[in-house]
Amino acid sequence: MPEAPSADTKYIFVTGGVVSSLGKGIAAASIGRLLVERGLAVTIQKFDPYINVDPGTMSPFQHGEVYVTDDGAETDLDLGHYERFINESLSQANNVTTGRIYQNIITKERRGDFLGATVQVIPHVTDEIKSYIEMLGPGHDVVITEVGGTVGDIESLPFLEAIRQFRQDVGWKNTVLIHLTLVPFIAAAGELKTKPTQHSVRELMEIGLQPDILVCRTEWPLPEDVRRKVARFCNVDIRDVIESRDMDTIYEVPLRFREQRLDDRIVDHLGLDTPDPDLTAWESMVERIKHPGAGEVRVAVVGKYTSLVDSYKSIQEALIHGGIANDTGVQIDWLSSEAIDSQGTETLLPYDAVLIPGGFGQRGVEGMVDTVRYLREENVPFLGICLGLQCAIIELARNVCGLEGADSAEFEPNTPHPVISLLDSQLKVTMKGGTMRLGAYPAHLVDGTHVREIYGEEEISERHRHRYEVNNEYREALSEGGLGFCGLSPNGGLVEIIEIRDHPFFVATQFHPELKSRPTRAHPLFAAFIGAARDRRDAREETRASEAGTSQSWATAGRE
Repeated sequence: MPEAPSADTKYIFVTGGVVSSLGKGIAAASIGRLLVERGLAVTIQKFDPYINVDPGTMSPFQHGEVYVTDDGAETDLDLGHYERFINESLSQANNVTTGRIYQNIITKERRGDFLGATVQVIPHVTDEIKSYIEMLGPGHDVVITEVGGTVGDIESLPFLEAIRQFRQDVGWKNTVLIHLTLVPFIAAAGELKTKPTQHSVRELMEIGLQPDILVCRTEWPLPEDVRRKVARFCNVDIRDVIESRDMDTIYEVPLRFREQRLDDRIVDHLGLDTPDPDLTAWESMVERIKHPGAGEVRVAVVGKYTSLVDSYKSIQEALIHGGIANDTGVQIDWLSSEAIDSQGTETLLPYDAVLIPGGFGQRGVEGMVDTVRYLREENVPFLGICLGLQCAIIELARNVCGLEGADSAEFEPNTPHPVISLLDSQLKVTMKGGTMRLGAYPAHLVDGTHVREIYGEEEISERHRHRYEVNNEYREALSEGGLGFCGLSPNGGLVEIIEIRDHPFFVATQFHPELKSRPTRAHPLFAAFIGAARDRRDAREETRASEAGTSQSWATAGRE
């Protein structure tokens, strides 16, 4: 029987009921932010009930973005929210799936670790789940664990049972269970309905879990009588019924939770003695998002999975962060690269800047290549990420360097000019999961380049998620065509960043800079990108004003 974990660490569990996608991840991250502001060392983990070992091989249309940590774990997009809110780099231990749990157990069973015992959900599966909670305890005052899915799903039952046991193991006073639920407004009845919340809590209680705090998602304010009804029927204190409405920005959620003293209730439950949070800087940041002083820019994201914005969640947030750094609002339009391919680049005329994100496979690539050509020729600020860099290489090879038929070996294996190709070490890889260049890798920035000026550093570390690389055999030809290789791996063997120096902003990266951007500390490339977009907007407005003035002068002269 495993030893009981230390009670020095406190544990918060976040579950959800009624329907999925209510915002458990944002709620957990917001609670984490409030506790960080109270001086506590906080980490957050996500339990995902699906049987995939990780989301790395799942379609972005089903699962959204795959978030990559420094140690190369392919994780749920909620880990991006966690990192952005608590400003702490997470790891493979912070995202655990049913697939990984069972993979670990079967490996142990085959190795003989269970000494001939019959392997069962209880205790073997639940003990494995509990070990992941305990793993994060050392070095942290509070561990927040979010359970994916909704109460009542058969897939989440082992996780909920493990939490029930864990609360007994460490003592109830060292844990808090927060249940996120829905209080819908029924127009026909003209009132808020608490019955879904009551049923959800009842399901929790049937498996031995009594929530301590209820976070109620609602489109309308919760009146006192509704809170009292929820508290009475769900067996919680009325002060522990927390309203959670849609906000203009997700970064406002911690402020609204603080107004209701949610963090006070949590530290009271856990017996923690901490100072009140200082949210002054956070409030200022939210104000800059809601009321930017320098107006707004329009940015287009031209990608493969734009019909589901969650596929590019970190890019969306990093663009907002770039806006914060420039005191500028960012209007993001999500354009399908396939539409560009069929309709042409005229679609891009209204935009102040364009970003091409990552992706896999050939679909929509020609639209991205056409987009790069338009941006290069028309001097529109461009930021390419991963596949965006590869499309930029292809475009320049074809249209500037005269390498007809240049392509990526991923899209056209028989191309005469494979300017993007696999490394020799990857040619015999047949497995898909976890076989890419994943996680944080260092890069050296070349002195005198635009990118070096942006970063203000010679050595950087950025997170990767890709399989194909720039083919070094074509670097000389591309350089002669005006392309600058401004970021390289420490040994110079891998291209990490490219730029065109005599362009307002033409930068592309093999890595994913969006994964390291924070609302309180925008990634340098995104801050510079939005700055360039603002400069283009201002220049175009000045040109339009000048042309309007000239037209007015001619009209006045005609009347005279």
